[in-house]
Amino acid sequence: MATIDKVPMLAEGHEMLQRQLKHLKEVERPENVEAIEEARAHGDLSENAEYHAAKERQGHIEAQIAEYEDKLARAIVIDPTTLSGDKVVFGATVRLLDEDDKPITYQIVGELEADAKRGRISYNSPVGRALIGRKLGEEVEVVTPSGDRSYLIDQVDFR
Repeated sequence: MATIDKVPMLAEGHEMLQRQLKHLKEVERPENVEAIEEARAHGDLSENAEYHAAKERQGHIEAQIAEYEDKLARAIVIDPTTLSGDKVVFGATVRLLDEDDKPITYQIVGELEADAKRGRISYNSPVGRALIGRKLGEEVEVVTPSGDRSYLIDQVDFR
């Protein structure tokens, strides 16, 4: 029997996914249906580029809707403020010190919520995977596409 993996996310990510799904269903899908109908009205479908483009777009929209519905169905919403301790877990905000003692702060989030510019990294990213389960004061070696990095976990916070 296959296991269904849960998809961890913060409440903010869950709400964002619901908004995107609603937009796809209530805006993009109906607009695309209109585009298909308009292209059909132009006659011969075998050489109708607008029709084929709209049908292709329809496939992308439906695939995205299915993906979002699947992720929402498997979602586990985690509230970091209910967590505590000195261990890095999903939702934790972690301050690291690099080799030059320069501080870097990341929050460990879900894949859809990741935004490196905002200091939010996926638990599946190289840094995220290296940090999960580690404790305050531990040194962590991370293999990244830009080279190996070493960090000291300086602070673990749940805000």
